[in-house]
Amino acid sequence: MNPAWLPVVAIQGLWLRSTLRLASAPGGGTTGTAPGPAGTPLRLTVLGDSTAAGCGVTGDDEAFAAVFAREIAARTGRPAHWQVVGKVGATARRVRFRLAQHVDDDLDMVVLLCGGNDVLAGRRPASWRDDLTGILTDLAHRTDRVIVAGIPPFTRFPAIPGKLAHYLGERADALNAISQEICSRNPERTVFIGPPAGTPPPDFFGADRFHPSTFGYQLWARDAAARVTLAL
Repeated sequence: MNPAWLPVVAIQGLWLRSTLRLASAPGGGTTGTAPGPAGTPLRLTVLGDSTAAGCGVTGDDEAFAAVFAREIAARTGRPAHWQVVGKVGATARRVRFRLAQHVDDDLDMVVLLCGGNDVLAGRRPASWRDDLTGILTDLAHRTDRVIVAGIPPFTRFPAIPGKLAHYLGERADALNAISQEICSRNPERTVFIGPPAGTPPPDFFGADRFHPSTFGYQLWARDAAARVTLAL
C-alpha cells in the first residue's frame, strides 16, 4: 500500500474499533454427530477463533463445524463426529499455546480457522510462520490430516471501510502465502484451502457485518468440504 494512505488507514482503524459490535458465540454444545448411512464415524475438530466458535449464529447446528460435518458425512457416506475448540479473539499464538492442547487425540481431521485476529493485531509474518508451524507440529500427534483454511479477504467485509480493508487484505495475503507454503511441504498431512472464490452474496454476513450469517457459514462450510474431499 502507498505509505501516503497510512494516516487514513489509522483513522479508519480507530473508527472501526469504536463502532464495531461483534456478534457473540451460540454458547451451546461443542460436540455433535452428523449422521451417515454406514461405516466407522469420522472424527473431526474445528479449531480456532470466533468463526470456529460460531459467532454470528444462534445455534451450534448452524455454525461452521456442524455444517462442515454434515457435508463431509454426505460426501463420504460415513457419520461424522465433530468437536469445536474455539475462542473469540484467538490469535495463532493463543491457539498454539492455549487451545490446541484441548483437541482430542486419534482424529481423522482438524480444520484450522485462524489468522483474522493476527491480521487485525498487526502480528508479523515471521510470528505467524512460527506459530502455524508449532500448531501443525502439535496436531501431527493428534490427527491424520490438518486443513488450514485461508484468511478471508477483508475487502469483502462490509463492516470495514475501504482503505483499511485494502491494507488488511494485503496483510492477510502475506499470511496466506506462508500457510500455503508450509502446507505444501507435507501434502499428505496438511492441506491449505483458500476462501470461497468470487464476491459473497449480500446475505453472507450476519448482523454485525463482520461474521458470517447462518447462510454464510453454510456456503463456506459446503465449499470447504467439497475442496477437502477433492484434495484428499
